[in-house]
Amino acid sequence: MIIEARRPLLRRLPAGVWVGAFWTALVVFRVFTRDEELRHLFIYQGNPEDMPLVVTAVVTTLVATLLARLPLAAIAVALAGGVYSLGMWQVPEAPVLQFLIADAVVGHCAASRSRRVSLTALGLPLATLAGLFLWGVVNDFPVNPFAYGGLAASALIAWLIGNTVHQGRAHTEALRGRATEQAVTAERLRIARELHDMVAHSIGIIAIQAGMGSRVMDTQPAETRKALDAIETTSRETLAGLRRMLGALRAGEEESAPLEVTPGLAELDRLVEKSAGAGVRVAVTRGGEPRALPADVDLAAFRIVQEAVTNVVKHSGTRDCHVTVDYQPDELAVTVVDLGAGPATGGPGTGYGLVGMRERAALLHGEFSAGPRPGGGFRVAARLPIPVEVGP
Repeated sequence: MIIEARRPLLRRLPAGVWVGAFWTALVVFRVFTRDEELRHLFIYQGNPEDMPLVVTAVVTTLVATLLARLPLAAIAVALAGGVYSLGMWQVPEAPVLQFLIADAVVGHCAASRSRRVSLTALGLPLATLAGLFLWGVVNDFPVNPFAYGGLAASALIAWLIGNTVHQGRAHTEALRGRATEQAVTAERLRIARELHDMVAHSIGIIAIQAGMGSRVMDTQPAETRKALDAIETTSRETLAGLRRMLGALRAGEEESAPLEVTPGLAELDRLVEKSAGAGVRVAVTRGGEPRALPADVDLAAFRIVQEAVTNVVKHSGTRDCHVTVDYQPDELAVTVVDLGAGPATGGPGTGYGLVGMRERAALLHGEFSAGPRPGGGFRVAARLPIPVEVGP
């Protein structure tokens, strides 16, 4: 079982806690560096370091707290801070700053939320600006249409930027999903081709044994019995493999495959030698009682180990790898662990090796897991059920 690494310290507490801690530390520092700091913080008509600083601290703390779960409420808080700051005549930058904070949240909503939420987020600052402008016109209050227009344009630009990011992510996810589907389809075809090899090999053996049995039926009954036993064993193994791999249907494959034995765990020693030649030492530990496995299980286990070791050679940056093969009564467990520091393979943009391994395990109704280890490196594990042999 893969144990998830602990979350980084900065993510264990809500963002609002860290923002509030920052402002608190800043105020405490200023208490010791400026005379009557607390009194200055409550001066409404002062410089930006007085009441505007308090408003900005409160707004940013609440916005950081509400942003993840209630982004529209975060926008409302920023707009409320902007409306409140309009009375600070001597600090005209204060309301602009609060509206820019609201614009940032609008961009965030457009980039990460649904279209309905993002449009609502855009409508909040536009409606607030329209209301303030109409209030000023009705009450003969001096208003600057260019200032209100500029703030409205900034909100619209923030939404457009966020929406562009959202569309880019959606397009990337669509391409990634299509590529993953293509990789799964290609992997299914490869599995089907290997199944074809297994069946062709088995049928070839059956044909040879049947021909030999028919030739010596009258003169060597013992040899005929051996041939029939071999035919029965091979047929049962092939039929069992076909039943378990029925989902991996082969499509569009016209070329013939060579009649050779499909690889299995018996090839691990050769794989170890090849990996050593590539500069990676592979240690193999076998547990349980090694025994003959169904051809499809043996092949899937070998391919999973082979792909995992290949990823170690290509990506891990380490010279050591440990492979464990555990023969259990009803399943085969294989584990590949490395202590490298390279990137995890199989993720977005790094290939589809993990997709193929997971597909192989799924076709055999097994379990597959892969991920970074808490102490560093990467771990691939698979459990493949071994069907119970049914007597004649």
